[in-house]
Amino acid sequence: MTAIFVEVTATRGSAPRDAGTAMKVTLDTIAGTIGGGALEHQAIAHARAMLAEGRCEDSQTLPLGPGLGQCCGGAVSLRYTTTPRPLDAATPLPLPDVQSDVPLWLWGAGHVGRAVVAACPPRAFAITWVDSARDRFPDHVPPHVTVTPAADMPRLAAHAPREAHHLIFTYSHDIDLALCAALLNRGAASVGLIGSDTKKSRFSRRLRDMGLDPSGITCPIGDKSLGKLPAQIAHGALIALIARTQTKVSA
Repeated sequence: MTAIFVEVTATRGSAPRDAGTAMKVTLDTIAGTIGGGALEHQAIAHARAMLAEGRCEDSQTLPLGPGLGQCCGGAVSLRYTTTPRPLDAATPLPLPDVQSDVPLWLWGAGHVGRAVVAACPPRAFAITWVDSARDRFPDHVPPHVTVTPAADMPRLAAHAPREAHHLIFTYSHDIDLALCAALLNRGAASVGLIGSDTKKSRFSRRLRDMGLDPSGITCPIGDKSLGKLPAQIAHGALIALIARTQTKVSA
């Protein structure tokens, strides 16, 4: 037994991925995604424990509230099996080749962060890619992308260029919130946040409690009509950002 397939069998309320989504977990690799963040981190740990113990089947239902620190507010049922399950394709969707020196800061090197880097035209933005540890980044990063490990990402955000655009998709909702607060305090050309309408509502309330105006944050990023795959989220987010920055350049 070399791999466990983790499949979403049911969801209740707001959840990052739909039933039928699956990922493949081995002791040292992952393929596919069930939505990232704390949910996926716990599922991967559980699957690897099963591999170590020689177990072939299991199931869980995980609430996405305080226990996992996620704001979706729903619950996800997972099935763990050695039976292969179909995985999502991760092929980047095409984007126009545009050129600018507009700074774009990406916060998080998970599935969506990698999809944005893969899909972004190499001359479209001056990209700074931030995560809390260097080993979160892929082995090969395009030369136009500056990798910046930062143990305290919100502290770095407080010193980011005010003319930069930002896309936030870290593994932690708490870090996401702290980044939003830091960037609202600092000032930014735009701030986009991965999430759901529930996450947007909860973040907005907490940011207002801090004395900050959350109206400048776009959440969720992407285009819902394209789907929830990382490549689809990346495509929608980049289309919107390119349209916004190119309009300003033309003007």
